[in-house]
Amino acid sequence: MANDASTVFDLVILGGGSGGYAAALRGAQLGLDVALIEKDKLGGTCLHRGCIPTKALLHAGEIADQARESEQFGVKATFEGIDVPAVHKYKDDVVTGLYKGLQGLIASRKVTYIEGEGKLSSPTSVDVNGQRVQGRHILLATGSVPKSLPGLEIDGNRIISSDHALVLDRVPQSAIVLGGGVIGVEFASAWKSFGSDVTVIEGLKHLVPVEDENSSKLLERAFRKRGIKFNLGTFFEKAEYTQDGVRVTLADGKTFDAEVLLVAVGRGPVSAGLGYEEQGVAMDRGFVLVDEYMQTNVPTISAVGDLVPTLQLAHVGFAEGILVAERLAGLKTVPVDYDGVPRVTYCHPEVASVGITEAKAKEIYGADKVVALKYNLAGNGKSKILKTAGEIKLVQVKDGAVVGVHMVGDRMGEQVGEAQLIYNWEALPAEVAQLIHAHPTQNEAMGEAHLALAGKPLHSHD
Repeated sequence: MANDASTVFDLVILGGGSGGYAAALRGAQLGLDVALIEKDKLGGTCLHRGCIPTKALLHAGEIADQARESEQFGVKATFEGIDVPAVHKYKDDVVTGLYKGLQGLIASRKVTYIEGEGKLSSPTSVDVNGQRVQGRHILLATGSVPKSLPGLEIDGNRIISSDHALVLDRVPQSAIVLGGGVIGVEFASAWKSFGSDVTVIEGLKHLVPVEDENSSKLLERAFRKRGIKFNLGTFFEKAEYTQDGVRVTLADGKTFDAEVLLVAVGRGPVSAGLGYEEQGVAMDRGFVLVDEYMQTNVPTISAVGDLVPTLQLAHVGFAEGILVAERLAGLKTVPVDYDGVPRVTYCHPEVASVGITEAKAKEIYGADKVVALKYNLAGNGKSKILKTAGEIKLVQVKDGAVVGVHMVGDRMGEQVGEAQLIYNWEALPAEVAQLIHAHPTQNEAMGEAHLALAGKPLHSHD
């Protein structure tokens, strides 16, 4: 079909990751004739080198920790070590199962799937495999790759990216993680659970620096307790090989030695050499610029996912892809509220949030118009049973809606769904307080926090 020059698709999508395949599935569902072009594997970074495999590693680490700590629950177990090939098989089986399911979905929706490296050749066409694929509209969804810093070469040997870390054939005896954001703290957490001696280097003053400062401090406290070391507030200077590993030097002259260095300083857009600028698409530092409906300055071209300067999250890619498909199908669409997107860092303990931080709220509404409340998980029965510590912090506009929910603790990622509804439906604390939350659950902590904020605390102090 793609080789037939007379065929003009309604939508041609370049990139089969989260944003691209979501647009393909929704577009086909709405009756659009869709072509999806992908050079690697359907599912992109999230499925093959990101969300899914990293969370599988983190769960394996959680099982290792539970085996080591089982006696505190009255269970006698013996921890014998990490079988790295078996961990990879478990991880790869999860990915393979989801990959097959996704391939089936694309086929069932009758999306024309083209495997090959595509390049934008005009505002209405993509060249791939020596053929020109024509479309009334083009969606760019080519994603991102791990970034490095000037002068720091990722060699895949001792200086590695998250892609290399996911297939590492051993548990490193010691590791330096450069970057204390989501990717950095997740790998630090998993490697510590596997038995590594881990040090995180973060140039800013806190781990997970985009989160509410209270969440950062709670995570730092938990990492200290776990024996994960970190150095904050000083930037990286250089890295060099030693006889048996890597030495990292910071701007203040301090040095750190380890077997491997994981560079986790973020991800950059995949856009170089793909014809975007040649076709007049507005760019900034490699990112494609879009309006709130994901349309570029070229009317026939849209872009979504990690390629655009929005939150680099798979579920954001899904939402953006669906928005484009529905807009092209003539449906009424609503722009994504990025503050209302749930964010979860799956380290141990987890960090989850929706809405804005207390600092941002004070900046927007004024310090005297913002109320913040912290509910300690020590008052939650299920959290006691799980032996997890942490807090739920609520940020409210005085006498108004809750504009931020910030959580730290094991399994807090599973509580972010209700937090998302509270923020996006502009709920008042009293409205959430009157809802009955099941006991004993961790979800009950969400209700208790709102009871306290509404002025009628139950299992917490005034």
